[in-house]
Amino acid sequence: MTSEWALRRCLDRVAALGDAHLESHLYRAGVLGELRAVVSFDGWVWPLADPVTTVGIAPMAQVPGVPELPLLIALRYRTLINRWTVLPTHPSRAVSLQKATGNEPGRSEMWKELLERYGVVDVLSVAFADKWGLWGWLELWRGPGDSDFSDAEAHCVESMAGLIATGLRECSAREFQLGVTGDAVSGHRQAVLVLADDLSVISQTESAVSWLELLQRAPQPYQGIPAEVLNVAAQLMAVERGVDAHPSRSCRHVGQGIWAGLSAARMTTTASGATAPITVTIQDCLPAERLAVFERSFALSPRECQLLERSAAGLDTAGLAGHLGISRYTVQDIFKALFGKCGVQSRGALLAMALGPLAATGT
Repeated sequence: MTSEWALRRCLDRVAALGDAHLESHLYRAGVLGELRAVVSFDGWVWPLADPVTTVGIAPMAQVPGVPELPLLIALRYRTLINRWTVLPTHPSRAVSLQKATGNEPGRSEMWKELLERYGVVDVLSVAFADKWGLWGWLELWRGPGDSDFSDAEAHCVESMAGLIATGLRECSAREFQLGVTGDAVSGHRQAVLVLADDLSVISQTESAVSWLELLQRAPQPYQGIPAEVLNVAAQLMAVERGVDAHPSRSCRHVGQGIWAGLSAARMTTTASGATAPITVTIQDCLPAERLAVFERSFALSPRECQLLERSAAGLDTAGLAGHLGISRYTVQDIFKALFGKCGVQSRGALLAMALGPLAATGT
């Protein structure tokens, strides 16, 4: 059993990782290293999440069964047991598969159809959420010959959930602070991929190539298709099954000031009655979608969000004061607070960071 001293030391080290201002991949790798000091595991899956839609983005993983990645993603999205959208309201944010199923893991479709074949004996799932949104989830796997996760181990992970949620949110905020010097590229061509329900790619537009290269960071991508594409399609099927109601779209920073917006939709049913394929569209993230993530990433208050949104709509100080029913001095004070939170010195810089280059072109 992990001692209170060891747990406190782990928490201190995780807090230090947050203070180091790392990008999300390095931050998650560091946290996993610290977690191993208090909880043993054989494999892991750690996606970030679009805080507005909860759809997975920028995943990191070290698990068996990579050739079956589409199946793993499809099963995870339609398995309600320990779903990341449910865990934030669970009495414990960290719950093992054995605990959730009453030691009957076969109740989980994901375990029955995939994990059992790879000898997985238990999975500990934890969601990282705060009042501003869901920032990701982590699943720790134990393989053949290992024991189930104990309540004490689940408690160790649960005790870090809030701290890690803050760390992930601050990683997201720093992504907005990259590429805001006016040299960001905008106006990428829209791309479309057509997928079957097993998440295999039927066809894609020529314009998809550049987007897929921007999205994919893994050295050996699954058939050249980033997990973000599979995630929005899997979310669409989860919505169709009634498992979840969040929209099947996501917004993700891909570097150099570029944010990609992905969305999935079902094509019109064919005349033969066969299941229609799924289309996944990739394009520059729309300013309104980007703004929604920005507000959550910087933990803006409702009043700060109102001011920023009305300012983006073109209102000046007098117009903002009248619309919000506050004085001009209060408007200026709120802007000063926003400048401090976001690390800018002017309204123009604030709006450029929040809305991106497409807003300037009127797109």
